[in-house]
Amino acid sequence: MPNNQVPLRDRMLAVMADVNAQVAEREELVEMIAIALLTGKNLFILGAPGQAKSYAINAFRSRITGARQFERLLSKQTDEEQLFGCIDLSSLIPGSVSRDVLENNPHYQEMRGWLETYLSSGQDVGDLPEKMERQRKALGELYGCEPQVNTAGKIPEADICFLDEIFKCNDGVLNSLLTALNERKYTNEGRTYPIPTISFFAASNEIPNFSDPQEKILEALYDRLELKVVTENISDRDKRMAVLRDKQANRSGQIASSITLDILLDMQREVRAIPVPDTVNELADDILCELRKNGIPVSDRKYLNYYPIAQARAWLSGHASVQPDDLLALKNYLWQKPEERAVVETTLTRMCVNPMQDKVNSIRGMALEAQEDFEAAKSGTGNPHAASKALIKLRGELVWLYGMQQ
Repeated sequence: MPNNQVPLRDRMLAVMADVNAQVAEREELVEMIAIALLTGKNLFILGAPGQAKSYAINAFRSRITGARQFERLLSKQTDEEQLFGCIDLSSLIPGSVSRDVLENNPHYQEMRGWLETYLSSGQDVGDLPEKMERQRKALGELYGCEPQVNTAGKIPEADICFLDEIFKCNDGVLNSLLTALNERKYTNEGRTYPIPTISFFAASNEIPNFSDPQEKILEALYDRLELKVVTENISDRDKRMAVLRDKQANRSGQIASSITLDILLDMQREVRAIPVPDTVNELADDILCELRKNGIPVSDRKYLNYYPIAQARAWLSGHASVQPDDLLALKNYLWQKPEERAVVETTLTRMCVNPMQDKVNSIRGMALEAQEDFEAAKSGTGNPHAASKALIKLRGELVWLYGMQQ
């Protein structure tokens, strides 16, 4: 079947399978990379060195053709210009015009295209260079001495960004990174640039100690990385051996399936169209309350933005609408500290795999508690009317329970 006839979901699943064939025991990470790209969320990977964190990200983004990429290993020496670009000095010279102005002027670019065609074919260029120079001078009069930032090859012109060791960044670039991750904007010399980045991917060997006043400032950056995955070393011996044999045979790194950036944007539109039933929203709210009751601090902002992740998981699963088990993808969204992962996953499994059974168990527990209160009231007094009063109280509580669970 030609690629243009293959359903978009199948094409994404093919890319995921291709990446999974290159790494071992990274299915959860690969799925979260896909969900991040389908929803425009940012993804953070926590793991020790040598666990293929960067390899998995790079393998996936290399399969998205036409997407402009940016990658940087951050350190305390990384400055803002290395991430976002620097001032184009030519834009400050009177009468000159910056590269960005020329590239964004359609008439100048049209003439440049003609000039390249004439030169490559050996034709006479005529007075075309003079026309281009007049256009350049006119643009210089209009935009001259207006500071322009050269963002070529930097974050403001990237569709996908990978920031390795993100918490090593210095205070000088922190505010710009926060705005980029949260608002997809960058401001320099009073001018704000929109950032087209679909997703920021970040990796680190550790999470900062937010109790330390010097590292507390990084907490806001950590919070803007909505999806989080923890990696471990490969535990299965057979899988380790398979990866080793592929590496020795030079089979690793081969690309068997890919998609274009435009196809990815079409996939995003399909994901956004997946309906979210009220029953699923109610279940998500029940999960929120349960986690908060168990000491997991889920903010209102996080709760109110859960549904794109569930929609992406439903789309990948072939569901026509979001189902309760699609909320299982939230296990990489609802925790902040790694030690919270077990509680989050256990809660989601209990409430989403069989939500009706969980609701039945909840009602049964409250009903048994009401019955115990009834027995205590009936036997705790010599009043002959105590039993009837206790029965009325029990009936009222059961009616209340029934109404609450509807």
